[in-house]
Parts: sequence; structure tokens; C-alpha cells
Amino acid sequence: MADHGYEGGRLDLPFVGISTFGKRPYVGDWSAVDADVAVLGAPFDFGTQWRPGARFGPRGVREASTLFSFGHAGAYDHEDDAIYLPGDVRIVDIGDADIVHTDTVKSHANIKAGVRAILAAGALPVTIGGDHSINIPCIDAFDDQGDIHVLQIDAHLDFVDERHGVRFGHGNPMRRAAEKPYVTGLTQLGIRNVGSTAKEGYEDARARGSDILLVRQVRALGPEATAARIPNGARIYITIDIDAFCPSIAPGTGTPSHGGFLYYDVLEILQEVANRHDIVGIDLVEVAPDYDQSGSTTILAAQVLLNLLGLIFHARGARRAGLGVAVIAPALWHRIKAALAPGIAARDALGREPATAQAAVLVKRLKGVLATGRMIPAVIADPGRQDQPIGPDRQRQQARQRGHGAGCSFLSA
Repeated sequence: MADHGYEGGRLDLPFVGISTFGKRPYVGDWSAVDADVAVLGAPFDFGTQWRPGARFGPRGVREASTLFSFGHAGAYDHEDDAIYLPGDVRIVDIGDADIVHTDTVKSHANIKAGVRAILAAGALPVTIGGDHSINIPCIDAFDDQGDIHVLQIDAHLDFVDERHGVRFGHGNPMRRAAEKPYVTGLTQLGIRNVGSTAKEGYEDARARGSDILLVRQVRALGPEATAARIPNGARIYITIDIDAFCPSIAPGTGTPSHGGFLYYDVLEILQEVANRHDIVGIDLVEVAPDYDQSGSTTILAAQVLLNLLGLIFHARGARRAGLGVAVIAPALWHRIKAALAPGIAARDALGREPATAQAAVLVKRLKGVLATGRMIPAVIADPGRQDQPIGPDRQRQQARQRGHGAGCSFLSA
């Protein structure tokens, strides 16, 4: 039996104990954070324009996250054949920023202080809102961290400049981010239906370089091509509004909008981004638990965050091992794994024999790393056309020229 900790000590089932995020250690002294990831609650919802309640989001998401706290040495994902968030990924919960009722400026300053403390400790900040205005102090905290690109997954553009004197509500955060000299651009996914941003807001966003995609456009492109629109080498801050998801799976939010993403729509994009980029910060906002008595919304939020963290550190581990990360479409990856299953002769992704000796070498290399879940960067796109293995950048470029996207492929001409 694997050494996962079940043989001794407390069983510590999800409903037992204190509900920190993922039941990870609580660190109340923000000057003593020593971890890879630190989770901060930002229970602020004074910026809402319709239904309040996101102030209870951090508490609800933390409680839901205990569902995924089984075991003590990571979570085995049989789909990816990988162990995510093993014991050497240190996650702590530093509690909530102090919120001063009716005082947006002071409350935001306290949130900024929490994110700054996490960054000063060298950890990845994960902030749970709260309404989307809490993104403003989160981005403010990066003013000494170098350039970042913001990936927003949301139903609403949130690009209002000012309305009736309001500049720091939940309709303003992406406009405030775009004003920062260290924010090099925004990729805004899932934007749909009617929101607080008027036509001139969209025009302003595009003039400032925002790449805005509707849900249907993202689905038509697919996760690989969507992620490929983000500039190469960009350091990514990810902000996820739970209303990006369809209210059929996430009704617990203040401004639900039908026609949204489903779970794998978002997860596969996040996987592509984690494989391609250094992710430097995360927030997840607008969970209002009281509008969803089933608890589905808080569970979805916790699951997205934990899976995203798993993908980030899995990709970092592969890069540290010197193997890099091959960008592979999930459906193709499953076919490759099936082709390489024990007792099955090595074949290409369509079940054919490898077209060249090179492809056979690649299959052998893939076999060598499958057990660890790590992937390699040198992938042959068209075995029948290539004389030598090619690196990931050249492979993606050639794949795009042929219309294949940026995935691992054994397909011959």
C-alpha cells in the first residue's frame, strides 16, 4: 500500500475539525508565512450592484474545500494518471483580511496588505472573495513584482471607469487593472449578455489591448487555441468570477448569467495556461452561498481552485525536472495513454503503427515518463515529414501553420 498516511494517526474525515482551506495549516501571523501557497479570505461585498452575499464566500468555499481533504500525500487523478498537490507543496491559510463595514478604502487596503504579505514570503497568493472589487487591491499589491498579464474568466467585462463617483465597485476592476503600468494586457473570457459596462467600455477595453472572447468563441477555438492567444512568456494573474459558469451548475452568485461555461470548459483552459506560463496570483470571487442551498457553487469554486493549484505545481515540477511540458489536447492525451497501455503494442494516436523510426523513439520516451505524469517538450507533429525531433515553440508554430492547433500529435500527412 502507498504511504499516504492512512495507516496511522487521525483519519480526519472532511467533516471533522476546523474548516481552513483544504484543511491546511492556519497561519495567523502574516509575517511568518513559510509556504508555496497562501490562501487569503476577502469577505467584502460592498461593491455589488444587485444581490449582496459574497461576504460569505470565503467561509463557504473553505468549508466546501474540506470535501477534497482526503489523504495526506496528494490527490491521484486517474484521468491524467498523475498525483497532484503532493506533500511537498506547502499550502497554508492565513485567514481573512479585516473588513471595515461601509469603508471600501480601508477594507481594500487591508486586502492589499494580506496579498503583499504573501508575496513578501515568496508564496503564491490565492484570494477568495468577496465581490469582484477585491481584485483591485490584489492587483495593486503587485506594483513591485514586475509585469503581469491578467486572465479574466467572467460573465461581465467589469471595465466601467466611473459612475456616480464610484471607481472601486465590482464593475470597475478590469478598468483599474488596465491603468496599471505593470499590467501588460488583459485576456477576458466568457463575457456575455448584459452587464454594467456600456458600449464605450468595450471600445475602451479593446483600445487598451484587451482580447475579449465570448463563451461560444472560446468553445469554437478550443482550450489550446484560446490559451495560445495569451502572449508568450507572460506572467499570468488569474481572476475567476464564479458567474463565468452557467448558473445551472453555479447558481450561488449575485449576478448569474445564463449561457456560461461548464466545468471542463474552464479547467482545460487553465491546464493549458498552467503548462505554458508562470502563474503568479489567483483570485476567485462572487460566490454567494446563500443563493444555492445545494452547496454546488461552493464545491465548484473549491474544486476549481484546488485543481488549478495542482496543475500549476505539476507544471512547475516538470519544468524543474528539465522535461518541460508538452501541450497536449486532453482527448488526444487519453488516446495516447490507451495506445501505450501495458500489453498493447506502441501505436500512434489513431491506433496505427508509428510512421517512422523517430515516432517509435518518441513513443518509447513517452512510456518512460507516463508513470510520473510528466511530459516532454520535444514532440513530433507529423512523423512522416520530420527528420529530427523539434522543440515546443517550433512544433507549435508548425502545427498552427497546418491548422492542427498547438497539441501533441502523431498524425501523419
